[in-house]
Amino acid sequence: MAIKRIIAIGSAKGGVGKSSITASIALSLSKHTSVGILDADIYGPNQHILFNINKKPKISKKLFNPINKNKIKIISMGNILNNDKAAIWRGPMLSGAIKKLINSTNWGDLDYLLIDMPPGTGDAYLTIFNELKIDDFILITNPNKLAMSDLKRTVSMLKKLKINILGYINNIIFDTKIDIQDEYFESNNIKHLGTFQFDNKIYNFDLKYISKISNLISDKILSST
Repeated sequence: MAIKRIIAIGSAKGGVGKSSITASIALSLSKHTSVGILDADIYGPNQHILFNINKKPKISKKLFNPINKNKIKIISMGNILNNDKAAIWRGPMLSGAIKKLINSTNWGDLDYLLIDMPPGTGDAYLTIFNELKIDDFILITNPNKLAMSDLKRTVSMLKKLKINILGYINNIIFDTKIDIQDEYFESNNIKHLGTFQFDNKIYNFDLKYISKISNLISDKILSST
């Protein structure tokens, strides 16, 4: 098994579109490369919902076989737990569940593994960074001042852990005129990878439309290899 490049996609703020953007980038990359998605949001997994996956992964030789959808290999706790059940776990149990997904999944050979990161910067982040060699991190934010405040904490943590920041994506999830704080990204040498403008097709996760608008971002990822 070989994974050529692992890219984590996240932000400390919840609700800024991490899951949708992870899925859209995977769709675009999957046109020319082999891609997997690890849904690391144990408490609120969404990838199985976005890709309309209702079955549980098969197990062979004590390993989960990712579910293949739209030429993307996907593993999510949402396919392992019952959809209507909450994961009521303390920190060590959360870390253990993430380790299980990471170390007990048969990914095969992949060009890219995208990790849909959970909100926050706590145990889940540290577990993932300890268990996997993260090549790049993509930040997701929007012009909301709370999202920017949380994102700055994420940047601080990534710098302390010496995780490479590939760039940021501005996700305009509401029809707003508020400008993002470009000077913060410029002063921290964080590149702008792209902007998702508000559109009902994104809100309703129209796979064909989303794949088209994410092509520019995936091209930047491919060129940074």
